[in-house]
Amino acid sequence: MQRALVEARVSGAMEHDLVLFLEHPPVFTLGRRGGREHLLVDDSTLAAKGIGVFHVERGGYITYHGPGQLVVYPIVDLWKIGLSVVGFVDALEEVMIRTAGDWGVEARRSPLNRGIWVGNRKLGSVGLSIRHGVSFHGLALNVNTKMEPFSWINPCGLKGVEMLSMEQVSGKRITTGEVRRAARRHMSEIFSVELEPLRTSRLPETVARHVPGSPAAGDSP
Repeated sequence: MQRALVEARVSGAMEHDLVLFLEHPPVFTLGRRGGREHLLVDDSTLAAKGIGVFHVERGGYITYHGPGQLVVYPIVDLWKIGLSVVGFVDALEEVMIRTAGDWGVEARRSPLNRGIWVGNRKLGSVGLSIRHGVSFHGLALNVNTKMEPFSWINPCGLKGVEMLSMEQVSGKRITTGEVRRAARRHMSEIFSVELEPLRTSRLPETVARHVPGSPAAGDSP
């Protein structure tokens, strides 16, 4: 679906930028730099756990996505808004920093790696791909994620780095729904835009057929 959205944005079939907020089922993704050498368990263990491994277009190495992690994929024409890739990554990090701060979690950037950190532990990651000036992939913020799968990899290709979640830091129950709403608010503030819900009926047919539940996909509305 992301690829279809990017193609539609590049061609002009989709006139506006779009942001996807979601949670993935358990999965390891390998970026353009690869990273299977940073996978610390064998295929039989992954099969037993029901976790797949997929190559994707974003930069970086291996990471984990799963329930309890807020994933945000901005399909944004950076050329039209006059923003560099580095500036865009800075802005996505700021979205995560402000969002975590709403729950008293003080996160910061680190020269070690892009994303956000609490001390020497990593809370959120950023990985992008750019096609003809249009961004896709994006950020992943650990809200109440089960952290065990991160111990089966060197996250982002970094040895000895521990990942953690907002819930672990705060000691409070935090839902991805409320974090999603906070992230939307901060994204609106940082990018000076008003985010509006988009019905699949307004998407180009080339995109809508990739959206589960849309009539164009052959599903009931």
